Amino acid sequence: MRWTVHSEKPLYTDPWLDIHLADVEISGGRHLEHRVIRTAAGAGAVVVDSEQRVLLEWRHRFITDAWGYEIPIGGIADREAPEAAAAREVEEETGWRPGPMRPLTVVYPTPGLSDSCHHIFWADGATHVGPPTEDWESERIEWVPLAEIRGLVESGKIVSGTSMAALLLAASTP
Repeated sequence: MRWTVHSEKPLYTDPWLDIHLADVEISGGRHLEHRVIRTAAGAGAVVVDSEQRVLLEWRHRFITDAWGYEIPIGGIADREAPEAAAAREVEEETGWRPGPMRPLTVVYPTPGLSDSCHHIFWADGATHVGPPTEDWESERIEWVPLAEIRGLVESGKIVSGTSMAALLLAASTP
């Protein structure tokens, strides 16, 4: 059944996110109060080279206190196209300028709580242009064989939902 939103009121707002309280009608005319996190969209890329390796960041996420591989991804600036944002994020976070890109998927990582939307692109190769401009993003940058992605997910070395979805899709693409 489709839920009906009767109203939303802001609980907290800052430049990164908005938290709202929604009055939602569910089955049988019942209502519930549901918290909703609203965020700006993001963009990232699965960069694959001619050897079928993917460009990944090894990073720590303090909120979950977890280490893992992730694709480069970040926010989309005002008036910036998602593809341009993805290319910019790859270069800033890794020091590699991605080659030609095409849409791969769109991921809503937590649709029961948030409207966060991630536009993910496939990039054919990359050119090294120097060190990352955002050196705080990751511990290291690696080219990892696509064939190893499933094993990395199974061993808990890829835990980010967006990275996991995008990489498993990329690894299953013929």
